[in-house]
Amino acid sequence: MPGSESRYQAFLEGLARESLRRKLTEVSPVDARTIRVEGHDYVNLASNDYLALRFHRELIERAREWAERYGVGSGASRLVTGNVDLFARIEAKVAKLKGKPSALVMASGFQANAAILAALFDRTVLGAEPLVFADRLNHASMHFGCKAAGIREHRYRHGDAAHLTELLNQNQHDNRPKFILTESVFSMHGDVAPLTEIARLARAYDACLIVDDAHATGILGEGGRGLSDGADIVIGTFSKALGSFGAYVAGSATLRDYLINRCSGLIYSTALPPPVLGAIDAALDLIPSMDADRIHVARLAARFRAGAHALGYDTGASATQIVPVIAGAPEAALQLGERLRGAGFWATAIRPPTVPKGTARVRLAFTVAHSESDVDRLLEVMADAASPALATAPARAHPA
Repeated sequence: MPGSESRYQAFLEGLARESLRRKLTEVSPVDARTIRVEGHDYVNLASNDYLALRFHRELIERAREWAERYGVGSGASRLVTGNVDLFARIEAKVAKLKGKPSALVMASGFQANAAILAALFDRTVLGAEPLVFADRLNHASMHFGCKAAGIREHRYRHGDAAHLTELLNQNQHDNRPKFILTESVFSMHGDVAPLTEIARLARAYDACLIVDDAHATGILGEGGRGLSDGADIVIGTFSKALGSFGAYVAGSATLRDYLINRCSGLIYSTALPPPVLGAIDAALDLIPSMDADRIHVARLAARFRAGAHALGYDTGASATQIVPVIAGAPEAALQLGERLRGAGFWATAIRPPTVPKGTARVRLAFTVAHSESDVDRLLEVMADAASPALATAPARAHPA
């Protein structure tokens, strides 16, 4: 396909000119704190493994036990023979954690949002195109699910309950089914949605509130429950604070039954393999008892934010373990990321279209595996990088 290849190449060259071209980097995990890249060790500040569970012995051991008993694959979709008897116990634990009557395990976070929202917003089932009010900075998978359903989103300004109220008022006499769609913690910003006010609006306007709780589950809320108590439907993942892989949706028994019959991502996907289910099961057992770890992570993030602000850095509205350092231009974010790597910290530059134009950033994520000394050394490097003379100097290799 020579014609299309040339167009793809032109697209890539355009990205490169704007410092927006991406590439895959091979890394070798050493432990929950450290990764090795091309023979050099770095403190990993880019991981979503907030509770450092992916190297936890209990997760590894249960994954091994379930692999030996059930095999390393599920063999089929859940509606064929892949629905091994392990799913029921995990879904019961998820439902309890989220305070919902029922839950359903899915294959991945992106797939869950894309397929679940497409099923929920199906106009042939609802009898009309639904009214979907969505935070404009929702995760790409949520926007993808809306697009897959063929519906128009009514996007409100990020985290702006007043603007959401305005949009709901404009449509209050429209009798079509209404949905409000938001994340609890926004993955590129580290800020928290005004969920109490949004839940109140959902009740007032008879709207179904759907919350993506991926970056809060396990690490925030009482007992690691997350921040989705006011939601009608909760979607999240096991690949962040729970240290493994896969996703879930929690809600009513009717919702679960409907998705089993209508959600293409469940119907046509091979079920998660038993070793992954074992790791999920062990993580769900550990999460309620990890309050001290959650406090440690929160203190590290707060320590960094205070230090970064004192140095003149912009961390946006971050209030969680995710702290962006907003640089503005893609080139500036890439340069800061390189400075940090030169000092032994692995942090990723996030550029448009993942974040809005003009807000390119280095996204930092603090975990249980980090220490106060890590934060303090990071701030020392940031202080050097804040100096124009030093910011343009060659990066120096530094051990992790």
